[in-house]
Amino acid sequence: MIIPSAYTESYARARAFDAPKADLYMRHVHLGDPAADDVVRTLHALGGARRGAIMQAGIEGGPMAIPDAPENVREFFASMDKVPDWYDHDFSLLGSRGFYRNSNMFLAAFVAGVLIEGFSTLISKSFGITGMIIDKGVRRLKQNNRHVAEIFLPGGLARDADGWKLSVRIRMIHAQMRFLLTSAEEWDYDTWGSPLSAAHIAYGASTFSSVLLKYARTLGAKVTDDESAAFMMIWRYSASLMGIVPEMLFENEKNALEINAIGNLCEPPPSIESCHMVHALINGAAILAGMETPADRRRMTKMIYRISRALVGDELADQLRYPPAVTFHAIPLLRVTNRSQELLSKYLPALMPKGYKGQFEMMLSLSLYEDEGMKYRVPETHHNEDDPSR
Repeated sequence: MIIPSAYTESYARARAFDAPKADLYMRHVHLGDPAADDVVRTLHALGGARRGAIMQAGIEGGPMAIPDAPENVREFFASMDKVPDWYDHDFSLLGSRGFYRNSNMFLAAFVAGVLIEGFSTLISKSFGITGMIIDKGVRRLKQNNRHVAEIFLPGGLARDADGWKLSVRIRMIHAQMRFLLTSAEEWDYDTWGSPLSAAHIAYGASTFSSVLLKYARTLGAKVTDDESAAFMMIWRYSASLMGIVPEMLFENEKNALEINAIGNLCEPPPSIESCHMVHALINGAAILAGMETPADRRRMTKMIYRISRALVGDELADQLRYPPAVTFHAIPLLRVTNRSQELLSKYLPALMPKGYKGQFEMMLSLSLYEDEGMKYRVPETHHNEDDPSR
């Protein structure tokens, strides 16, 4: 097995902790998504207009909607239509309930913790070169929020639902970016492995699910065991739609946390691209939250840094060049605030007339919805700040 040079030291440490899991992770650092990558190569040969039309029709209507498409493309979309045996729609409703009942805490955990961990890996090299986060941080936050909001709507992963379509669209965007970065002079395979590798996508899915659940609980979310299991099942199905290879697809919360842990050990320290992306996201969050004046944005940003440092820990925060902060009271104060709002909504609803409805409305307001509906355009170059697909 060839190890990219950036991983040499961290991989050795990870093997000392758990050699089989470390080896599994590293075997996928050079791998992309073979099925989706094959489709992107085929569609690229057809030209831009037809490529976009086939991709949109395939995601919207499946293989029957693209009868004239190349056979491998039709087979790909046919495979996406198959619902896994382990996915239970009725049970998924418990995950939706647990998520939206605590959506303010899940949103805080997502922005201040999960996205930070996700972009602290070498996946930041792919996004850094493309400019997909740094150039348009607020837009990316809203896109990420929308994906999460959609998959947790009741029925959000039904074949005709936006959560399903967004999950597949993400897979195709990743494949397109791998295709473009393959020929980019900036990409160094010997040092970094594959852009948007199978290891990174699996790590991201495990982090966005299990670590999101863990951090939301830390911030005060009350989620039952069944709701937690359903939450993970929803994420597992979305992750499979996003192309996670079977051997790296988590089965449950415990398994997902193990993938996250071995990924943290295998990955080298955060790069300068990680630092840029994380700070762009945190500063963008204050704008996303509607802070209009510079003073308000500074206060909000300072608070997010404190909460984020408390969640991800001082070591990672320092590696990402966070400003110094005392975090002793950050989480307890937020838990008290969240718990107080929960109790008021339950026992004195007149004092919080919107209650859970208000949380739902806030989640939607922080998500990206565009007048022309969902876009299926994919990037045409590996870095173009004005590309409308971004």
